Amino acid sequence: METFLKAAKEASAQLLRLTSGQKRQLLEEMATSLRHHKEAILQANREDMAYAKEANLSSALRDRLYLNEERIEGMAKAIEEIAALKDPVGRVLDGWEIENGMRIEKVSIPIGVIGIIYESRPNVTSDAAALCFKSSNVVILKGGKEAKNSNEAIAMALQEVLINHGLPKEIISLLPDYSREGVDRLIRMDRYVDLIIPRGGEALIRHVSQHATVPIVKHDKGLCHTYIDRDADLNKAVSIAINAKIQRPGVCNAMETLLVDRAIAKEILPKLHEAFLAHGTDLRGCASTQELIDVAPAGEEDFHTEYLDNILSIKVVDGVEGAIDHIRTYGSGHSEAIVTENYTTAERFLNEVDAACVYLNASTRFTDGGVFGFGAEVGISTNKLHARGPMGINDLTTYKYRIYGNGQIRE
Repeated sequence: METFLKAAKEASAQLLRLTSGQKRQLLEEMATSLRHHKEAILQANREDMAYAKEANLSSALRDRLYLNEERIEGMAKAIEEIAALKDPVGRVLDGWEIENGMRIEKVSIPIGVIGIIYESRPNVTSDAAALCFKSSNVVILKGGKEAKNSNEAIAMALQEVLINHGLPKEIISLLPDYSREGVDRLIRMDRYVDLIIPRGGEALIRHVSQHATVPIVKHDKGLCHTYIDRDADLNKAVSIAINAKIQRPGVCNAMETLLVDRAIAKEILPKLHEAFLAHGTDLRGCASTQELIDVAPAGEEDFHTEYLDNILSIKVVDGVEGAIDHIRTYGSGHSEAIVTENYTTAERFLNEVDAACVYLNASTRFTDGGVFGFGAEVGISTNKLHARGPMGINDLTTYKYRIYGNGQIRE
């Protein structure tokens, strides 16, 4: 492990020497390489899907794992979009001159070596690699064992470009040790690794948070809520709620709990019930919900659960204050939404709800780096420090101060 990480650290020096134009060219070639190795990647993914079926993984996890030609093309296009972005390194963030004539500049620089731990989604391998490369960071990727073959095939396609240009393949590396012990060693190697970004289930995030000595940016669970207020447009509310849950249930920005204002519950819950049943959603509700529609009971555990499946908890609350209180208790700080036509109520929700992204009259499914205009993302940070929300290339930099003098000494 130490030899592997030392090589990654040393590779960062060569990466720093690449110009913006060179990085763009290499990324464009990586996109081409993905397309060129499409059949090998698809074959590797078929092996992973066979394992997923044998291991009886959930339909949501299998959807995350699955690759086809369209998804591989999407990965290649994402790399091309990243290539076209403005270089995040070397930006002068601030600058001023002090009394003695020295000029001070605050300039963006790479973080260095970034370890990314994730599960299931092989597209993260190419997205994270491209984002880190564009921001001049070496990346160490640790995917889940269920995607091992797909991740290796994707990484080989990207590394081929590095090797063809005489660059160390360690610039984009897969952690060779897939065991729990391998992860535990990685997250304690602060001599070589500058940042860990864990993406995945609650247990993984908790373990990394408790045991890492390397600084981390958490990409915690997405326990997202949509609150339908008494002043909502009901047709709009049903459409938003359906999209937030159904469009892709197995992702972190999908709604897990629907909150309904008691003042309109009798009117809107039957409409929601009919709409969700048409999509095969497993509905669970609080006692007040059960009085109005036929659903299974939702207990305390349900309101704490990120289902990542076509399952939804429903809670009737006493107005916006009740919604904010519920989110304060159960939310994960990811994405929260309110549906209302009342400006004052909307502003209160947007101001008081503590989450990376808060929405008015829109689905939580928009919490996405590509949608926000960042290109692909390395994940959705639920941290409050360094980065929050969708993390794009600018969030993969830190800064230093460059001071220009002309012989000044301090007396």
